[in-house]
Amino acid sequence: METKGNVNIDGIIVPIDNEKNLLELIRKADIELPTFCYHSHLSIYGACRLCVSDIEGMGIQATCSIQPRDGMIVRTNTSEVRQIRKINLELILANHKIDCPSCSRSSNCKLQDLARRLGVTKVRFKQTNSHLPIDDCSNSIIHDPNKCILCGDCVRACKEIQSVGAIDFVNRGSQTIVGPAFNKSLRDVECVYCGQCVSVCPVGALVPKPETEEVWDAIHNPEKYVVAQIAPAVRVALGESFGIEAGVITTGQIVTSLKRMGFNKVYDTSFTADLTVLEEASEFISRKLKGELLPQFTSCCPGWVKFAEQYYPELLPNLSTCKSPQQMFGSVAREILPKMLGIKPENLVIVSIMPCTAKKFEAKREEFIHNGLADVDHVLSTEGLARMIQETGIQFNKLKPESFDLPLGFKTGAGVIFGNTGGVSEAVLRYAYEKITGETLIDTDIKIVRGMEGIRDVNIKLGDLNIKLAIVHTLSNARKLCDKIVAGEANYDLIEVMACPGGCIAGGGQPVSFDTDFRMKRMQGLYNTDKQLELHKSQDNPYIKELYKTTLGEIGSPKAHELLHTHYHGRKRITDQVINIRNTVHPKIEIYVCLGTNCYIRGAHELMKQLTQYVTENKLEDIIGFEGQEDMVDVKGTFCFERCEKGPVLRVNEHILEHATFEKAKALLYKEIQRIGLLVNK
Repeated sequence: METKGNVNIDGIIVPIDNEKNLLELIRKADIELPTFCYHSHLSIYGACRLCVSDIEGMGIQATCSIQPRDGMIVRTNTSEVRQIRKINLELILANHKIDCPSCSRSSNCKLQDLARRLGVTKVRFKQTNSHLPIDDCSNSIIHDPNKCILCGDCVRACKEIQSVGAIDFVNRGSQTIVGPAFNKSLRDVECVYCGQCVSVCPVGALVPKPETEEVWDAIHNPEKYVVAQIAPAVRVALGESFGIEAGVITTGQIVTSLKRMGFNKVYDTSFTADLTVLEEASEFISRKLKGELLPQFTSCCPGWVKFAEQYYPELLPNLSTCKSPQQMFGSVAREILPKMLGIKPENLVIVSIMPCTAKKFEAKREEFIHNGLADVDHVLSTEGLARMIQETGIQFNKLKPESFDLPLGFKTGAGVIFGNTGGVSEAVLRYAYEKITGETLIDTDIKIVRGMEGIRDVNIKLGDLNIKLAIVHTLSNARKLCDKIVAGEANYDLIEVMACPGGCIAGGGQPVSFDTDFRMKRMQGLYNTDKQLELHKSQDNPYIKELYKTTLGEIGSPKAHELLHTHYHGRKRITDQVINIRNTVHPKIEIYVCLGTNCYIRGAHELMKQLTQYVTENKLEDIIGFEGQEDMVDVKGTFCFERCEKGPVLRVNEHILEHATFEKAKALLYKEIQRIGLLVNK
């Protein structure tokens, strides 16, 4: 319903033009009311009570939750309003851990900013003395509940933007905190490490986990050769930490600062984004022509991949097998750089500079660690790199730009636009058009895939192929689409998913911005970079061609699959939950029976009962032929092996049995007893 009319705000007549609340209308009058809990893309919460104003006939109200109506008279700066704001801010400060000089958000903290703006020079309320444990167990995010001001922004971002709900309000009254259920770590719940909670936190209660000291240690180690890769979205956001407007391209200054800090080589992740285009597009074309494993989902975003592993394991075969550009870079660098640079493989240290907190988690995945060496050693967030530059005293704004090193620093515009929602699809289409039609693509701007709508449907014809795409950003939108696909209500050929709103440009590792247009500015910055480059199609990158010629062979070759592709697996939704049945002290054989819902209804409970009875009532020396092994076997209940359609499922030591029956389980147990028995006899 349209809302029209005029509102008198501090004597200024302001026309109503469908603003959803009075706060937005007041901002339209160029008055920036203080607020912690208001975000235009989140639901109204009204917790901080700082945006209060005196509304004639209504008294003092929080303007974020009042709809503007014609004829309203609003006063935003009366004596009473000012006092209420100060008191509310003092109450918040009294419940906030004050360690501003050492806080990572000290230079960009909304609490500090508002204390200065509102003239709060002392806190008249008693400081709370609670000292809650800091959660730094995850590889991506540190949660300090002592700094939390209970604005609820992170809770709503996790639920509304991502539909995950890994954190919420816990306890009641003065004991209320924000965190995961049952006092668990973010590492042990369904957090996908996207960092959107970090992006909306106005203080330092949620911050990216730093790896700066580890990187400094590598730089200062004379035996190590340290190289950096820079993700596309970093170049249009890092400057914000130095007073530069969002979207301004600072690539050259970033390269200069890294080399002055001690990095031996500086490369561009956009190079392997070009590589991803060729591998992923070829994989898609093959699937499309065969009509199998469609729709193909992109797999560049680690937050989305973990989300799919947790909630949609049945769709994992539909994910592209391509690694993300970050991990492709690590594989390629480990393969070619030691010989090219004349260094030992174990002395090569690969540092990623990413806009994304989930990339920290991705780099530590076991799939990307080989022979004790991770493809990527350390991941710095954009704001983490900014702190390192500030620590050195380098005057970033005064630096003369330098170029990336070759060959892994050369890219096309297709690789750069990966940082925007729709960018992967556009880059793939630039390649697929030429591959399918055999024609040269002249106009490389495929604007039909661009935009900020949460779910965008695109139908495009390439030669004789009709292709239906979906471009999705935020995981709440991904969930909507996945539900339709699982239910058979939607059909697509290719689906691009990015966890963060707008894509990587708004990742959880980027500088926190209170500019309402920062996403659009950063996005336009990447499109501008594409325009400024000479090449716009990944297949035209000469160094990619050389890499295939000298190292990879053909696109999709066995060597390419070894270095550039991977697989993903379903994840437990309950961790560290084991039901001990026998409580054997030092068992040599452990039987784990899944008691999840699907296995339970297929008879897992009865199977566990039979196995427990069998192990307990039969003397194992009669089975294996020698004495003294009564406590060899233990039986446990667990959750779950993520093989729900193949239940009951059990595991005997490392051997998993699907569609288990008592007879099959006995046979597997006997086989393992024989193996252990023989080892013991030796």
